[in-house]
Amino acid sequence: MTDSPRWFTSSYSDNGGQCVEVATNLVASRGVVPVRDSKVADGPVLELSAAAFSSFVAGVKGVS
Repeated sequence: MTDSPRWFTSSYSDNGGQCVEVATNLVASRGVVPVRDSKVADGPVLELSAAAFSSFVAGVKGVS
């Protein structure tokens, strides 16, 4: 059985149309965090390693 991404947009999003969606449910089974443009649901998907995604989030949190 293939896992399907369960997409969500951050609660910090201001819904201004410049959002990305992530699917963290695939970390355990595949070790990846898919990311896509919320405006183009059938568009390309980037699959980031769990470590790369964690580094990205840490970097974003460090920006004031």
